[in-house]
Amino acid sequence: MPESPIDPKLMTETRLPLAGLRVLDLTLARAGPTCVRHLADWGADVIRVEPPGPDNGLGGARDGFDQINLHRNKRGLCIDLKNPAGHAAFLKLAATADILVENMRMQVKHRLKIAYDDLKGINPRLIYASISGFGQTGPYSTRGGVDQIAQGMGGLMTITGEPGRGPMRVGIPINDLTAGNLLAMGIMMKLYDRERTGVGGYVHTSLLEAQVFMLDFQATRWLMDGEVPGQAGNDHPVNIPMGVFPTADKPINIAASSPKLWDIFAKAAGHPEWLEVEAWKTPKGRGADRQRLNAVIAEVTKTKSSEYWVNLMEEVGIPCGPVNNIREVFEDPQVQHLEMAMPMRHRTRGDIQVVAQPVNLEGTDTGFYRDMPRLGEHNEDILSEAGLSQDEIADLKAKGALGGA
Repeated sequence: MPESPIDPKLMTETRLPLAGLRVLDLTLARAGPTCVRHLADWGADVIRVEPPGPDNGLGGARDGFDQINLHRNKRGLCIDLKNPAGHAAFLKLAATADILVENMRMQVKHRLKIAYDDLKGINPRLIYASISGFGQTGPYSTRGGVDQIAQGMGGLMTITGEPGRGPMRVGIPINDLTAGNLLAMGIMMKLYDRERTGVGGYVHTSLLEAQVFMLDFQATRWLMDGEVPGQAGNDHPVNIPMGVFPTADKPINIAASSPKLWDIFAKAAGHPEWLEVEAWKTPKGRGADRQRLNAVIAEVTKTKSSEYWVNLMEEVGIPCGPVNNIREVFEDPQVQHLEMAMPMRHRTRGDIQVVAQPVNLEGTDTGFYRDMPRLGEHNEDILSEAGLSQDEIADLKAKGALGGA
């Protein structure tokens, strides 16, 4: 199968908005790579910096579905930052970078002497971006954190799942993904600020901050009204009826909670008498009698197919949709129209698909999709661009500071 290395010229000669920016990617696991993926997809020259030695396994096999999706569109440098010669070479590379992204434990970057304070003197324009488990300062700052730990500590597991069933995690690494998305947004804001000031700076977030931020209205229920939210299962926590209902073939979601939509829904379902039930005449009343109301609605919805109800609800203006498995998601005509499964050529797996960028920039080329690099695949090119001679690169190899290809 042919290889598909990334040509830096491709990234600078296209109309992608981040072309011309150099990013040093020192990330592992998922939160950091999620941030960097935005930058790589939109044209930045991303250099993935990895240590020599066996793959750490965070994300599975190097040619597995997870790593390929996370680390596409990058070049690869394998260098030992603990080796004095490797560290010195990295500093030269850092002097050429626009952005550095890392998600190590807070103390690790200081131990390696690659923290923001170590680099800002040699590159004042550098934007240094970090994701940690719990923040760069504070009583938990030195702790390691992973997504599910933040889900628990940040309250999400107590408002997810069915009442009385105990805490429940959500089905995706939501804190990793959101922290990565937020950090990418922070980098964009800092880039804009750098255009005005000429100076970079330090941008950081954490899994815990991302989780608390995502609590959103559930958080303000407590902050403003002193109410501790609980689990509501598939029902919306406060809007009723809004949730999952059975049909003759597969479940659907129906959102008919406002007074207007409730009126329309009852009539469209063929049961205008629901509007005369005293307990259901107000949102508060429907909330108090949620269990009985849901059961009555379910007895009706299960008599027809999901397609029937989705079409009927669309006709009368009530939000409704099927509950799809992942295969059905990518078979959905709207998802296909949005091209959320993007083709990519992989050096060993051939023609594959990865998850596309969800951001649409009208008038701008879409993100390009290239194979992830082999370990240290672009060592010589990257170090040469940083100003190292062939003799200096050979010396790094001799001193054991380089690894990979």
